Amino acid sequence: MEKENPHEIPMVSICCLTYNHEKYVKQALDGFLMQKTNFPFEIVIHDDASTDNTANIIREYADKHPDVFKPLLQTENQRSKFGGGMNPRFNFPRAKGKYIAICEGDDYWTDPYKLQKQVDFLENNQEYVLCFHEVKILKPDGELVADYITKVPENYQTQEDFARYGNYIHAPSVLFKNVIETFPESFWKTPVGDFFIYMLVTNYGKMIKLNDVMSVYRAGSGVWSTQSAYPKNFRTAYAHALIIESMEENKKVVQALLGRIRLFLLRFYENITVDDLKKLTTTPEVQQVVYESLQEIIQEKDRLLEKEKENHIDNVATKHLITKLFKQVKKKIWKSR
Repeated sequence: MEKENPHEIPMVSICCLTYNHEKYVKQALDGFLMQKTNFPFEIVIHDDASTDNTANIIREYADKHPDVFKPLLQTENQRSKFGGGMNPRFNFPRAKGKYIAICEGDDYWTDPYKLQKQVDFLENNQEYVLCFHEVKILKPDGELVADYITKVPENYQTQEDFARYGNYIHAPSVLFKNVIETFPESFWKTPVGDFFIYMLVTNYGKMIKLNDVMSVYRAGSGVWSTQSAYPKNFRTAYAHALIIESMEENKKVVQALLGRIRLFLLRFYENITVDDLKKLTTTPEVQQVVYESLQEIIQEKDRLLEKEKENHIDNVATKHLITKLFKQVKKKIWKSR
């Protein structure tokens, strides 16, 4: 990085969230400071009232680099109040950069030219607004491996592609233009902030993936990594429904997200509750997908009843439960709206 100058406007704001990351945060902060750029950057960091030594470590770094670090060290946990949206709520409003880079305190960067490469691409290709790259995955046993979590599709650059295939971006790899002036009301309800943010950013242009491996995502250390299948997938489906609520005019995006909600319903119909279904139905379009998916499930159960006569009693009971759920959904969702 160039010599620190408190009067320079940063090109990039590195937005970092920490909570009880004392084992990892130095690696993250060192990864920020090692960046070699021909532009200034700032480190906008929010610690959510860690109960370990994380805040003290951040203070030490901020004392050594006061013109680069912009710490906000909470004394009361904010996630427990708001549920999410920590970067948009506490870091983005303080970010002065033309671009925002994200990296949480338990992940880290490995390439000293990461920011320079990403900024150079976006500066030279104005039709793009977001840039991400390959990462390595650090498994809980300490093994560093190629990314086995995400798969980037062949067609991935547009907002519609992103809506259709889901989130294939690891947060410590992303850098995007600081273009979101206000967040829609539905954003503040979302349990999956990153995907929503990237959807909003790509209102302004396309995304690009660089093949360089420039960061490490630590698997198994965060809340998201440790969730079981149903809660994780419901949170994602609910995020999709909230995005639909904020982008109803974009029919292609809406249809892509409705398709993903339908797949969720067909996969997890035995797990989902009436309350979750009610929460999911943010718009008439989502309501219709819920209705049609439940009809499809009942029709499939009818087919199985015919095929497995010997299990008639058990299958009738199963069908009865699904039919009861279907009626509850109609009563509690459609009549309450």
